[in-house]
Amino acid sequence: MTSSAEQELNTRILAHLRQYQLPRDGQEVSADQSVAALTVKDKHIRLVLEVDAKAGPVLEDQRRLIEKSLQDIFSHYQILVILTAHQPAPALKTPPHAARQSAPLSEGKRPPRKPLQKQDITPAGVAAIIAVASGKGGVGKSTTTINLALTLQQQGLRCGIIDADIYGPSLPMMFDLYEKPDSPDGKSLTPLEKYNLKLMSIGLLVDAEAPMIWRGPMVQSAVIQMIRDVNWGKLDVLLIDMPPGTGDAQLTLAQQLRMTGAIIVSTPQDLALLDARKAYHMFAKTHVPVIGMIENMSILHCPHCAQEIDIFGRGGTKAAAEKLGCPYLGDVPLDIALRQSADQGVPLLYNYAQDSEHPVAKAYQKIGQHIGQFLAQNQRF
Repeated sequence: MTSSAEQELNTRILAHLRQYQLPRDGQEVSADQSVAALTVKDKHIRLVLEVDAKAGPVLEDQRRLIEKSLQDIFSHYQILVILTAHQPAPALKTPPHAARQSAPLSEGKRPPRKPLQKQDITPAGVAAIIAVASGKGGVGKSTTTINLALTLQQQGLRCGIIDADIYGPSLPMMFDLYEKPDSPDGKSLTPLEKYNLKLMSIGLLVDAEAPMIWRGPMVQSAVIQMIRDVNWGKLDVLLIDMPPGTGDAQLTLAQQLRMTGAIIVSTPQDLALLDARKAYHMFAKTHVPVIGMIENMSILHCPHCAQEIDIFGRGGTKAAAEKLGCPYLGDVPLDIALRQSADQGVPLLYNYAQDSEHPVAKAYQKIGQHIGQFLAQNQRF
């Protein structure tokens, strides 16, 4: 599209938006004044509208209305309308220099810490919720979550998975699953099912290639809704594939969910372990029991000479767990079959369910036994 034609299209879109009102900066403004981004490329129109943080979660009907009306007018384009929210930082009650001049604490004393106010939004019928976290992206957390769910299923437990990585959902691809969840009553969603696992991901609700241009409040709302507003039915264990890091989404889940425990996945190298330790301390501070740590990509069995190669080092996660006083659940080797299964959308533990000697399957099954014992000891099912 030429620049002049694109400019004309942008003008038409903005003119159309003037008939809609959206909350922003504490008042109602026409939607064209809320445009944070507008892109037109390859017959796709992407429109990002910025609204007040508190209003964002209740504006889904308005977003759909705007999206549909644009689709009716520009029928030759694929339209995507995204809401984002900005929440200004609260004003400081005490200037920083005044805080520094306040009276020092008595030796050995600390101000009393207020207990965290946790909202119990555990879905009815779900006996246990386990967070699978990493602190750092790219360490194989999603692959671990999926295969651990299957190992627990092999123990006779009914399992579900929430892919809570809003910005990089991987569950649809790893299960070769792209259909949209149904909403029979228009208020709650029915999770999809595959391999007898109940599944939910933001990737099942939006265009697979659409960027998630969401700020903190919208992310938190989306994550909570995927837990609270889904008909999970009867489950023994719901595993949450956590987004990497220790930001808003992670804290929201840790503070507002009655989690049974957390599992931390890391590779052996120091950079990954630095963030894994941060994840451990976040769960400790939010009073979520850490079931243990897993070392992923621990070794590579060379397919040519059968030697063990420590590509990322070895034993770093176990050493970190011992230093933290955290249980060590085991290590998972690098294996081409694990990569192939993820690309094919068939979990390795499903492909090798009967092959108890496969090194990766054997590792996951051993770790799964530790988790099953933890759940039994805590009488979660």
